[in-house]
Amino acid sequence: MYLPQELIRRKRDGYTLSDDEITFLVSGISSGRLVDSQVAALAMAIYFKDMSVQECTALTTAMLNSGERLNWQEFSLPGPIVDKHSTGGLGDMVSLVLAPIIAACGGYVPMVSGRGLGHTGGTIDKLESIAGYNVNPNRSQFQNLVKEIGLAIVAPSSDIAPADKRLYAIRDITATVDSLALVCSSILSKKLSEGLNSLVMDIKVGSGAFMPSQEQCERLARRMVAVATQAGCKTSAILTDMNQPLAPSCGNSLEVMEAMDYLTGQNKSSRLHQVVMALSEMLLVDSKLVDNAEQARLKISRVLDSGEAAERFNRMVAALGGPRNLLEQGKSHFPKAPVIAPLLAESSGYLTHLDCREIGMSVVALGGGRIQSDQMIDHRVGLSRWRQIGDYIHENEPLVMIHANDQSSWQKAARRLHGAISLEGEPGEIPSVVYQQIVS
Repeated sequence: MYLPQELIRRKRDGYTLSDDEITFLVSGISSGRLVDSQVAALAMAIYFKDMSVQECTALTTAMLNSGERLNWQEFSLPGPIVDKHSTGGLGDMVSLVLAPIIAACGGYVPMVSGRGLGHTGGTIDKLESIAGYNVNPNRSQFQNLVKEIGLAIVAPSSDIAPADKRLYAIRDITATVDSLALVCSSILSKKLSEGLNSLVMDIKVGSGAFMPSQEQCERLARRMVAVATQAGCKTSAILTDMNQPLAPSCGNSLEVMEAMDYLTGQNKSSRLHQVVMALSEMLLVDSKLVDNAEQARLKISRVLDSGEAAERFNRMVAALGGPRNLLEQGKSHFPKAPVIAPLLAESSGYLTHLDCREIGMSVVALGGGRIQSDQMIDHRVGLSRWRQIGDYIHENEPLVMIHANDQSSWQKAARRLHGAISLEGEPGEIPSVVYQQIVS
């Protein structure tokens, strides 16, 4: 038996905790044996002193074991169980297209996703813009859908990593959310509960990212790859740009419609496509569904061109209570915002900079995200047809379309967005989309 305060003191003083000591602390977080002040002190000690890869692995495993994890043995799946995670951004509907692509290529994707956090959008909020879509099936339904269709995208249950749920709530009010070790363990304890063979991580870099600094993001990516691999899941990561929205649409139903356009071949945003391809190639190679990146590219192109990936998405939506003809009827299933109008450029020039975080907060202010955790979302509102950095824009030309509830909301968003956009006489540097790959 250990004394919690003694373990907290040791971590505060920079000592390395053993696996057993970390397991004891996590058990105390789950059971309530550690009071809130002790959990807060532990979080602050970890924030300042960090953790080794081994400590992070022990923390991840202990939080994972505090709840239930999926077991796939009885399902005898003929392919690998795989998933993808993103640290969040704007116009990032990669999950909606990657999961059906991988399923059509022979993988099985039990994707447990989250809601929007701060200025970033959430996959579950996006899917809830589809009428009837049930993000909370029971475990049996979820696993059977993965077996039958190859994928299911759902919300996390309360049984997954309950220790992390309590720890995160305390981190949120003690300024310790952005601890490298705690971010890593929080994400991975939930993802590894899916019973994965392989995982790819999309770590966003830039003004719209959770961690704007590329150096910070690289450290996080390397830590997560090392910890997940040590915990038994083959993991790789890429660093991708979030200095502008990944795709031209930001907002829940708008992003679902863009994902549908991508899957059906009606429109493929270049930036979105580059990230989807990089992650999908990496996941197919890591899970041994193909031998190399060239084979991966050919396979991905085949399932997109044939419509097989789109069909997987359609089947998943129907199986979870959504429309059976979503792809056929397309955008008619989604109600439009009452006010849709372009934001016009006030002068001519090259688009050189976008404050991505401010853009995200403008979507939140329109009603497309949450200021309070229990807030209802308006799935209709958002932004579409974004111009890209490097574009030359003439005065009175549209910069973006604003989808709002009313004229007053539209005007407030317009003022905010004008402050987030920079037009200059000379073109600036156009950011790369994929910065770096990190493999185990």
